[in-house]
Amino acid sequence: MTDDIGNPGDKTEQPDEEDFARMFENYMGEVKDDLRVGEQIAGEIISISNASVFINTGTKVDGVVDKIELLDENGELPYSVGDTLNLYVVSTDEGEIRLSKVLTGAGGANRLYDAFRNGIPVEGRVTETCKGGVRVNVLGKTAFCPVSQIDVAYVEQPDDYVGNSYEFLITRIEERGKNIVVSRRDLLNRYIAEERDKFIKSVSDGDIVDGRITKLMSFGAFAEVAPGVEGMIHISELSWTRVATPDEAVSINDPVKVKILGIQASNDAAKPPKISLSIKQALGDPWTTVFDKFREGDNVEGMVTRCADFGAFVQIEPGIEGLVHISEMSHKRVNKPEDVVSPGQKIAVTIKSIDPTNRRISLSMKDAEGDPWLQIEDRYGVGQTITGRIENKERFGYFIALEPGVVGLLPISKIKSAPNAREIENLRVDDSVTVTVETINTQDRKLSLTIGDAVESDDWRQFKKDKPAETALGGLGEKLKAAMNSKKDG
Repeated sequence: MTDDIGNPGDKTEQPDEEDFARMFENYMGEVKDDLRVGEQIAGEIISISNASVFINTGTKVDGVVDKIELLDENGELPYSVGDTLNLYVVSTDEGEIRLSKVLTGAGGANRLYDAFRNGIPVEGRVTETCKGGVRVNVLGKTAFCPVSQIDVAYVEQPDDYVGNSYEFLITRIEERGKNIVVSRRDLLNRYIAEERDKFIKSVSDGDIVDGRITKLMSFGAFAEVAPGVEGMIHISELSWTRVATPDEAVSINDPVKVKILGIQASNDAAKPPKISLSIKQALGDPWTTVFDKFREGDNVEGMVTRCADFGAFVQIEPGIEGLVHISEMSHKRVNKPEDVVSPGQKIAVTIKSIDPTNRRISLSMKDAEGDPWLQIEDRYGVGQTITGRIENKERFGYFIALEPGVVGLLPISKIKSAPNAREIENLRVDDSVTVTVETINTQDRKLSLTIGDAVESDDWRQFKKDKPAETALGGLGEKLKAAMNSKKDG
């Protein structure tokens, strides 16, 4: 029996020392020998302590960054083990690599040049305003920031920035640090681009996200959906209700929920993609639940949105408009909808029909008012004198409106027989006239009118029925009857 070790027949080859070294390097990955101060790295968080966050720098030495530097506005650390951070090398000592988001504190010209060459953000404090911009203390040196580079938006009051500390990029440095120009705008644009990329990768068409109205234009509004990331809401997507101008639907700084309709990349890589948004689609289509809220026959309040030749459109809920046809606007005759209602006016309407497929609702104003012919005999009686309005003049008589929806006919024969016939004939449409109710036909909805007392009352008819002959002849009849009786006796 032979020993397994060194058995010539064994096909397993044992690695030599050089092979072990090569395998170890492969296992460790691509390891850098060192890092330069000012170099930016993308490192993975490997552990988190109470005061520090430790980063895999890709070298044999781990990096460390102060935890306080990474806290968000709420004082919370928004990162976990395994997340990747972009940081700058600020110092390399034996056994430690210090990392930071920005360069801070005092420093010599070398640190300034490192920050300039490597695009490292530096912390600076605005000390005062000057011609064309502000002065900034950066790493113990005085730098100049043009007013156009203080922020991404137009700066009207540079004094508002004095006394505050911000991050800047050094855009120019001359004379060993005696002439330094910095920009906050360039750094903000860099952060905005990073946030935009993260946002676009995290959302898809159809997603609903929170936003804030930042700008109003004639064609719509812009909303910020992530720090520095804006999308456009076309005026047609602001509301289910028809709006003439964006400020009818939203105002600057309004919080809104928006639906992402699409993200279109720009042909120019330097320009951000176009993001299309919708407020109304984020709210949902109100027509899908119309029967949950409304039924035919319901009496509701609505607002007149616009008038047309054939009627008026009335909004009974945002996004749900119905039509009041001109024939349904009043019990009296209507020539123009504007004679009865105007846009913006709130009115009571009755729902006559609902057609969700074609998005149509038929409404009635006169149904909401009620039928004026119901219990009409409680309001009018034969022989009653009332003042009405001439609604129309025809050759056979005048139509007199007693109230909305109740119109009677004053025949031309009654006018000509009236004591003041000429005065009545000279009246015009819409003039007032005093008439007397002659007959009431509730079944056919007809009223017959006359002038003055030319109508027999119920008491007079009853009196004639009881004593027709005597009443008709009066005192003369009594005398004739007495004479005839006297002759008969003789």
